[in-house]
Amino acid sequence: MRRSCRFTLFTLGLVASYTSVAASPAPGPVSASVNESRELAFAVRMSGGSRILVRVCRPATEAPAPLVVINHGSPPDPAARPRMQVGRCGEEAAQWFLTRGYVVAFPLRRGYGATGGAWAEGYGGCNRADYFHAGLETARDIDAAVEALTTLPFVRPEGVVIVGQSAGGWGTIAYDSVPHPRVSAFIVMAGGRGAHLRDHPNQNCHPERLAQAAARYGATATTRMLWVYALNDTYFGPAIARALYLSFSGAGGHVDLEQPGRFDGEGHHLFFGPGGSAIWGPLVARYLAQVSVSSE
Repeated sequence: MRRSCRFTLFTLGLVASYTSVAASPAPGPVSASVNESRELAFAVRMSGGSRILVRVCRPATEAPAPLVVINHGSPPDPAARPRMQVGRCGEEAAQWFLTRGYVVAFPLRRGYGATGGAWAEGYGGCNRADYFHAGLETARDIDAAVEALTTLPFVRPEGVVIVGQSAGGWGTIAYDSVPHPRVSAFIVMAGGRGAHLRDHPNQNCHPERLAQAAARYGATATTRMLWVYALNDTYFGPAIARALYLSFSGAGGHVDLEQPGRFDGEGHHLFFGPGGSAIWGPLVARYLAQVSVSSE
């Protein structure tokens, strides 16, 4: 039986810039980006005083456009989390979607960079790794961004595309397992947790627990997903990607698994790496076209 639940953590507020609601009561432009995209910054307010900083990139159109939310990974070294920065409109991944008419959003989740606050998506250490609840915490932040940003006048309220890389990809898988009425597509780029154990490539913390969590997500997932894992990914290699796929789909989830060849020196960087869109772009374009047809 599929569960029906909804995140209840959030009381959302949307404000322009990274300041208080009182100081900035209405959205406004921050700066211009390349290729005529328009850049704005927002803070998504959450209950308990937390906030998520989000950079939004607008395509060259005034008509309401579909939203794509691109979600970052989590560095193996905890000391690197405070140094992380919100994604930029000039990045190759953002430009791929902007030139196709999407509004692009880059949330910076709780515990990362200037968003700050407590890190919400820890899995409790290797010996007691709880990947299931860690993914749901990531999904909470993604959901908060979706619910807030779809209230903007230049964003369509439905048909949202979620993209996640690494830990962001794992949260994307988790997000499919709970109600997501505004979302029509999920794209996972090298999704997972617990990789590079003790900073060693191809060493993972209890990958069988990751597969078990994927099965729990698959049991309640409702939207067909696209998963992309390069063959030379040293974080989540072909065997782990295949195990996740079998667990997720075996439990009832629907997913198209793509495993393209080697990318540069590290396949895990395919999505954000220079030239990566030449590989993942056609896969994403085909998937989005199929999603569009199936929703008509």
